[in-house]
Amino acid sequence: LDKFGNINTTVIGDYAHPKTRLPGGGGAPEIATSSRQVYITMAQSKRGMVEKIDFFTSFGHGEGGDHRKRLGIDTAGPTLLITDLAIWKPDPVTKEFTVVSLHPGVIRAQVQETCGWTVKFAEALDETPAPTELELKTLRDLQARTKAAHQGTAKGKAA
Repeated sequence: LDKFGNINTTVIGDYAHPKTRLPGGGGAPEIATSSRQVYITMAQSKRGMVEKIDFFTSFGHGEGGDHRKRLGIDTAGPTLLITDLAIWKPDPVTKEFTVVSLHPGVIRAQVQETCGWTVKFAEALDETPAPTELELKTLRDLQARTKAAHQGTAKGKAA
């Protein structure tokens, strides 16, 4: 992911001679340009949040500003980025992701240390509300069902 919400899941390095070939886009490129809004969730890391991506798999805000509009893409693109440290929204003009809320106990330095570009923070920086009991119960239920569904599966064996 770059600071404008563009996502690379195709190659690291030159396309013709990649250092690493990634799994590809599946239907993500179409979703990124056709959905009214796109929410991105990810663990925050310098490896995953880079200054410049090597390949545009899923188009976010391109080079920023009105790049989507200039290409005839009339959907909003990435409107929210949620990491394990913060909540980010694109700047209304530049479209660069800006931190609008830090999760409880997280400080600005942690966010910057785990990001591959110079982070912009909103002037009115909020603290993300702690999850409610219902949200925690729902998450725990989902995790338990996922674990149960995948128990006993191994590489090369059918579920």
